[in-house]
Amino acid sequence: MLSDNVKSYLRLHVIVFIWGFTAVLGRLISLDALPLVWFRMFFAVAFLGIYILIKKTPIQINTKTLIQFLFAGLIIALHWFTFFRAIKVSNVSITLACLSTGAFFTSLLEPILYGKKIVWYEVFFGLIAVVGLYIIFHVEVNYFEGIVLALTAAFLSGLFAIINSKFVKEHNPAVISFYELLGGVFFFSVFLLFTDSFNASFFTISAHDFMYLMILSSVCTAYAFVASTSVMKYLSPYTVMLTINLEPIYGIILAVIVFEEKEKMSPTFYLGALIILVTVLLNALLKSRTKAT
Repeated sequence: MLSDNVKSYLRLHVIVFIWGFTAVLGRLISLDALPLVWFRMFFAVAFLGIYILIKKTPIQINTKTLIQFLFAGLIIALHWFTFFRAIKVSNVSITLACLSTGAFFTSLLEPILYGKKIVWYEVFFGLIAVVGLYIIFHVEVNYFEGIVLALTAAFLSGLFAIINSKFVKEHNPAVISFYELLGGVFFFSVFLLFTDSFNASFFTISAHDFMYLMILSSVCTAYAFVASTSVMKYLSPYTVMLTINLEPIYGIILAVIVFEEKEKMSPTFYLGALIILVTVLLNALLKSRTKAT
């Protein structure tokens, strides 16, 4: 029998593969980033609501916890918005390469938010990752906006992972996910209402987009969101973010298969991306050895 930690780690890898496919779906769906994220969260809330009803899971929480969940939902909603917007203005490869810096943002944010000591080698590897980013910036200057958006998405992803790691110790993952996604829908709906964006054209979706949205909201959001929150009971935020950094590998391979020439980048880009990914893996190796001793 596998331990809970091993099962959670294997499950996390499946989730990360699904997230890699999420980037491909974001490219396939013709909707702009904002409506795409709104529909993704809206349908995911519906799927989670049905799941909670079937499981008869209690969803009562106090007001303070509700507010915390809702604002965490705003963070993940902004992460998805910047993520999909980056894909729209650049491509999957650029976005996922920059997103792999999420673990380094996590290593810097944990000491700031929870008073943990800054680890020297994490800062060192972070600086090397900056070199990889510089190379990507230098050779892919036409994708400047996409790179900035992707780095913002990476920062928000790290922040969300740290915040959520505290919630899972006390609450059901499905309940956390339901309220967080509901919070994302709420805040984005308020924004859309104030900008008069809720109109007939907003709700006009092609059959092609609707099919991909169903996959995105059910498998890639409702399932993956609950599952990723659940594994945090057994894995640290850093381990989760570190494993998520395999998403670029899965996603870039899938993107090249699906989109072919549109996703093929210059050799220098892959050098920069490789530097970032290698620093992430070396960081993981050194951290595991340090903990072992």
